[in-house]
Amino acid sequence: MIKVAAFLLVALLAAYGFHALAQARVDVRPAVTPIESSSSNGLSYAWFYDSTGRTVFACRIGQGGGDTVECKAKATLP
Repeated sequence: MIKVAAFLLVALLAAYGFHALAQARVDVRPAVTPIESSSSNGLSYAWFYDSTGRTVFACRIGQGGGDTVECKAKATLP
């Protein structure tokens, strides 16, 4: 009788574990996705989309005085 009860308890715990594992959602999308890039006269621009905050970033890379990256411009989507 104890073996049957122990087997049922282990089976119930395993079923609950599988159920909990199936309910867990893991987001496998990248946090920031590149959208587009362009360059002109030594300046490069790149646009990125952040899916967690629904935000678009515009970054500028300049060649004068070292390669500096500025990502000050951003817009939040509705």
